[in-house]
Order: sequence, then structure tokens, then C-alpha cells
Amino acid sequence: MKLNRIYKISMVLALFSVVACTDLDLEPYNEVTSIQVYEDFSNYKSVLAKLYAGLAVSGQQGPSGKPDISGLDEGASTYIRAYWKLQELPTDEAIIAWNDQGLPQLNTSEWTSENNFIAAMYYRIFYQISLANEFIRETSDEKMAARGISEADQETGRIYRAEARFLRALSYFHALDMYGNVPFVTEADAVGAFFPEQTNRGDLFAYIESELMEILPTLVDARQNEYARADKAAAWMLLSKLYLNAEVYIGEGHFDEALTYLNEIIDSGYSLEQDYNHLFLADNHLCRDELIFSVAFDGVNTTTYGGTTFLVNAGVGGTMDREEFGIPGGWQGLRTRPEIVALYPVTDGSTDARALFHTDEQSLDIEDIAIFQNGYAVKKFKNITRDGQRGSSPGTDIVDTDFPMFRLGDVYLMYAEAVLRGGSGGSQAQALAYINMLRERAYGDASGNITSGELTLDFILDERARELKWEAHRRTDLIRFDRFTGDDYTWQWKGGVFEGASVEGYRRLYPLPVADLTANPKLNQNDGY
Repeated sequence: MKLNRIYKISMVLALFSVVACTDLDLEPYNEVTSIQVYEDFSNYKSVLAKLYAGLAVSGQQGPSGKPDISGLDEGASTYIRAYWKLQELPTDEAIIAWNDQGLPQLNTSEWTSENNFIAAMYYRIFYQISLANEFIRETSDEKMAARGISEADQETGRIYRAEARFLRALSYFHALDMYGNVPFVTEADAVGAFFPEQTNRGDLFAYIESELMEILPTLVDARQNEYARADKAAAWMLLSKLYLNAEVYIGEGHFDEALTYLNEIIDSGYSLEQDYNHLFLADNHLCRDELIFSVAFDGVNTTTYGGTTFLVNAGVGGTMDREEFGIPGGWQGLRTRPEIVALYPVTDGSTDARALFHTDEQSLDIEDIAIFQNGYAVKKFKNITRDGQRGSSPGTDIVDTDFPMFRLGDVYLMYAEAVLRGGSGGSQAQALAYINMLRERAYGDASGNITSGELTLDFILDERARELKWEAHRRTDLIRFDRFTGDDYTWQWKGGVFEGASVEGYRRLYPLPVADLTANPKLNQNDGY
């Protein structure tokens, strides 16, 4: 089942111990207090659901109204939508036609510390962390025992608490990856307005690592939890991503450790979905053999203008058939850049099924960013089921498609990369086998298979784009391969010019929002801003 209900248990002001005294307007919407909520164990799962829903929706009323965070565009500031834009728009994988203040600068890697979309992600991260901190604080063994909660319910509560710690670690991982040196608050900090200390990448890396290690014994075994809830495999995946990117974060290689946890996932019984396209449809919750952790969306219960509603609608325009995507219209925004299209060659008449582009009346080159027909459209995410039925809210923009944050296809690519980077615990022969499994699914046969000599790091970077485009990995990948900044690799409109140009190295991190720097004297801006 999807974890997709919006629970309207309100949180008291104390819950919103968000970073410093920012100018965000955070407030509860009724008179229920934290004490009342946590006295009754039957409420605990509802509050946990709010933590998961925070990755998908914007507030207490969908698709808009009663936002969790005021002062920002409600639809544009949802977690997955904000995360996707920062991971994709400054790369070769995506570009957007809209001129909302701050978006054009993401397209061209020319943002400043006053960019609203960069601020939206930052505040969404720390809102999530504040929710998790409160839940973790209120579900301690001591507090549950003092409330007279039964031992059986306490055991369940410990699992819930471990999941909340996973969600907090996930948000801190996003902070580590995108902002680096951020304020740091846990459940151990006093509730109320104060100035959090600023941490650094080394300490935050160590904290995320230790949190995930500590919760692993308590989390539900891999593939045994409800769909869209975290289990051991989700924690192994987050650890693997932490270790694969460790050279970027802390200047140390941890490829052995990455392989340790990738192997744990592989040995847990996951398998590739037979049809690649099924992973991105309205009933992709059926792809549980491949999906490790998804953010659940639902056209009735978790309505939002963010997440996959954004991905489906913003990617449709021009002569595209709206019926094919299960939506009534199209927002005419997102396309890909020609450098990505070039990664899908036709070989001996065989075509990569992942080359999901709409080309009719679309130009390959993007001479004018603001014109949707400049650039090929991507036909990946859709609001139809594998049987061709529309999602649960036909006639509206709202989609059912879940966002596949972690999946086995990525595990295979990470395994191969960690082996090629010298990690022990894997073999090049096995890495080649995993890559060719992905390619056999894409080509329908062995015609797209590669040889051991062709399995290089450059190939892996390109294959990650082919397999994972528009799944919010590209910025992190390009940074890890040292291609995001500088001029070793350019793409159209990188650096603000059509031909592409060098970008300053400091842009590997996003700036902290000016408002938070003003509010918290303990914070220092990232270099270059």
C-alpha cells in the first residue's frame, strides 16, 4: 500500500525549532498540542506519516493551502520539486523555459545567494529535520514508558523512531551534498529560538554515517516494510551514496565500504523490473522488486503541484499527445539538452529503449531557452498505468506516479563505479555483468552489451545519464567525476552562453540563504558567494 494520507495532526510551535530565527512563517493550524498527540500511541504512525509526506506535499491542504512554510511559492518549494531542480537544471540533463525569478540562473549556473529556489530547498531540508527531531525526542524510551505505553507498542515505536532518524539522515545528506557547511540541530538541542552552531562537511559526514549505523539493527529487514517506508536496504543505499561520494565530501575514498553495503542490497532479493518504462508510470508502486525507496504520490490523497506532478506536466507541450501522459494539458517547461541526446546512438539498427524523446517540431539545439520547442522533450514520467489507464484523478493535473529515489538499477551502476575506482569487495567481471543486465533490458537483447575493455569510468558516467536521467542524480554525478564546473566538459548554456563555458569551482556548493545568514550570526557563507 502507498503511505499517502495527509494526517492533520497539528504540531505546536515548539516543533518548529528550525534553523535559527529565520524569517519563515511557521505555525500550527489548530489547538492540538504535542503532549496530547503523544499521549495516545495510536497517533504515532500518523505523525510518522507526516514526516514521509513532507517529502511530497507542501502543507496541510493539497494541492495548496495551509503551507508548512510560508513566504515561498507553495508548489515550487515542495521537497522533491526543489531537490530535482537543483540536481538537474544546472546540468546537461534538463533546462526549463520559465522565467520565474531565479530559474534562468539555475539553467546557466549563474545563481547568487539570493536565489529563491536555492533557499526553498534549504528551508525544506531544515523543516524536515525539525519535524524529525521533535518526533525522535517525543518517542524516546523514557517518554514512552512515562506515558504508560505498552512494551509491545514501545517496540513498534522504536521502529518508527529509527525510520524518523533515517529521514533526518536523508535530509542531512542532501544538506551535506548541496550546501556543505550548514547549521546543525538534533533532538538533544533545547526547544525554542536559538542560534544553532554551524557544522562542517567532515563532521556532518561522520554524523550521518553514525546515525545510519546505529539505526540499522532496529529498521525492518529489507523488502519487509510497507511500501514507501524505509527499511534496512534504504539505509544501506544511503550509506553507499555517502561512501561513493566521500572523496568529494571529506577528501577520502571509501569505495570498499560502498561495496559492502551495495552487496547487502544485492543479496536481499531485489531484481530488475522487466520493462524499464514501468518504473515511471502511475502504478510504479508495483515495481517493488526494483524500487528500494520511493516518495509516494497519489492523485487523491497526496495532491501537490510538486514532485511527479511537476515532472509530468512541466515536461509536456508542443505537439506532444497529452493522452499519452494521462494529463489534460501541459505546462511547457522542461526539456533536455543535446549533449544527453547524443548519448543514445543507434547501433546496427538497435535502439536503446531509454532514449525517450519527443522530437516532432522540436529542435535539437536550444537557441532560445524560453521556447519549449527548443530542445527535445523527455517522455519518461507519465500519469498512466501499465494497462493504459489514467491516474486516480483524471481531468486534473495531479498525478499518481511515485518518485523512485533509490532503485536497483542505480545499485548496479554504483557497484561498477566503486570497483573501477579501486574498491575491494567486488569484481570487474561482476560489474560488467550488472551493466550488461541494464543494457539488455534497454535493448531487449544482447545487442547493446559492452566488453570488459569498454567498461571505464567515462562509460559509467554516460551510462548513469542513460539509465537515470531526470531522477535527480546528475549534479552529484558530474561533481564526483569533476565535470560539473570548469571547462573540461561543457554543454549548451553552461556558464550563460549558448556554446557552453567554464563555471567557477565554488559552484559545486550552493550558497546559504541570505536571510539565514542575517538571522544567525554564527553562520558563515560558503566560499565564492
